[in-house]
Amino acid sequence: MASTDTEHLSFERGALTFSAQAMGDGPVVLCLHGFPDNAGSYRYQLPALAGAGYRAISLTLRGYEPSSIPADGDYTMEAIATDILGVIDSLDTGPVHLVGHDWGAAVAYVAAAGAPERFDSLTVMAVPHAGRFAREGLRLPKQLRLSWYMGFFNVPWLSDWVVQRQGYAFIRKLWRDWSPGWQPDHGALDAVIQTLSQPGVLSAALGYYRAALSVKALLVSAEEAHYPVPVPTLALSGERDGCIASDVFERLTVADDFPQGVRFHRVSGAGHFLHQEKPEVVNPLLLDWLNQYSHHR
Repeated sequence: MASTDTEHLSFERGALTFSAQAMGDGPVVLCLHGFPDNAGSYRYQLPALAGAGYRAISLTLRGYEPSSIPADGDYTMEAIATDILGVIDSLDTGPVHLVGHDWGAAVAYVAAAGAPERFDSLTVMAVPHAGRFAREGLRLPKQLRLSWYMGFFNVPWLSDWVVQRQGYAFIRKLWRDWSPGWQPDHGALDAVIQTLSQPGVLSAALGYYRAALSVKALLVSAEEAHYPVPVPTLALSGERDGCIASDVFERLTVADDFPQGVRFHRVSGAGHFLHQEKPEVVNPLLLDWLNQYSHHR
């Protein structure tokens, strides 16, 4: 099989089944998408990674397909991080490189903090340290204005109904607002809406926000929120991000949280979906980071 042929994988974890797209052979780079998105989010990264000698896997996260909707409705980051570690167990390749965007980044911080020995490197895009963002970022007036939708998503039934209206016009608006001036590839946004239109998936995706703003989540102590992430970390932010402001991301990227080092890089002219908007910039940054921490180099 040629390195740029797409493979379709399936991982079973208890009652849940997760699908994934994969390309290439070599050290594993596990990629986690965010909201509103799907595994196709990494369509520009998988071929580049495969061509550089990596096995790139883009996983569909919990709840983003009917087969992975949990009966107990658990969408906490801890539960999703456990999914990720289970997939790594199934791969049986040893430590992997982890890449996350948006919610995928939030989960990646938690997974890397809880089991750092499972990861050679971490790359996060568009979202700062999840604990600091929840405890500090949402208290910044600028970021609070941008994050209005998080509160709205915590109004069950109403938010589900509004998001679905007029062919998911709400989702199209989020993409426009979060990546100003960017025109997604033909069909990319339609594919995301098709993902969210599957039975139970929209409620599952919004369940991430409902879990994040639960009373238990909001009452964590400063010590709990500022957990260390002892994996070498590359943090990428779009200069024009309309979801999480780039200066807020940089402010919340605190060196003390990353004992193995962290590098922050702002991608000029890009918004929230920076890896899709500027793959010609993001891919070389990503590959340079991976090559530094790959044992096959």
